Amino acid sequence: MSFRQTLEIIDLLDRADASAAAVADLLRSRGLDEIELIPIEGAHARTDVLRIRVPGEDRQQPVLGIVGMLGGVGARPSAIGMVSDADGAVVILSAALKLADMAAAGDRLPGDVLLTTHICPNSPTRPHHPVPFMSIPVERTPLLESMVMPQMDAILSVDTSRGNRYVMHNGIAITPTVRQGYVLRVSEALLDILEYTTGEPSRVMPITTQDITPYENGLFHLNSMMLPATRSSAAVVGLAVTSAAIVPGCATGAFQMGSAEAAVRFCLETAKRFGSGEPLFHDEDEFRTLTRLYGSMEHLMSVPEHRRSE
Repeated sequence: MSFRQTLEIIDLLDRADASAAAVADLLRSRGLDEIELIPIEGAHARTDVLRIRVPGEDRQQPVLGIVGMLGGVGARPSAIGMVSDADGAVVILSAALKLADMAAAGDRLPGDVLLTTHICPNSPTRPHHPVPFMSIPVERTPLLESMVMPQMDAILSVDTSRGNRYVMHNGIAITPTVRQGYVLRVSEALLDILEYTTGEPSRVMPITTQDITPYENGLFHLNSMMLPATRSSAAVVGLAVTSAAIVPGCATGAFQMGSAEAAVRFCLETAKRFGSGEPLFHDEDEFRTLTRLYGSMEHLMSVPEHRRSE
């Protein structure tokens, strides 16, 4: 279980002076030393990206990327406390801390795991239907470029997904696999892991073509969960933290410990199997056949030229 590690991370993030440096110090004290902090300045605020590499037994094995997507962990001065949208950061940082403790106890994973997120306790909010979302304090492009790394052979993208009516359930759900502009079938292997870690029937978060395109095109997006698919040629699966009621991303007091901890365990179990070389995310042969028959869909990963100039 990873309740203790999740509580430790919450203690560091649920405060006005939350910082990536404090989290990095905690992770280093538990044995992780491949940690990078990247400050990104915005017009009115800043955020710090954390990159964490947890080494596995065999560094030649595939590398799983786990990206914590969010606007910010807090919306000060508009709201006091950790916001609902903080789940992405909480989950991946708790997973990193649990992996560090596992390694110290002799349980190292087969392959490396790369975990990235950013930490900002005073992010702005923005209107969104049906409830307001957290925004980000900096430009989205440099933030995504810092968090989505080319060394990631597949990506789990973790995000709060309570501000919609798609999966009305307290827990977690996964999306279909997305790769290079294609929405592929839902991974049966990841559905197995989802059911094992929750003890409940699997739930799938529906996504649309709009969701796998860049935010800059002005189209509606469910949330930022699938944006890593616009920055990587690797297979991407969204891991959504959901609720039975619609909750604004900027709401405080909305953190659900059971859902977040289940998401942490899902990440850990996925990392164990992915590092062993198991094709968890999609069927490579089927993807190649799809692209041979219907061509590239990579144009969906970029903003059309005429929109860039608007």
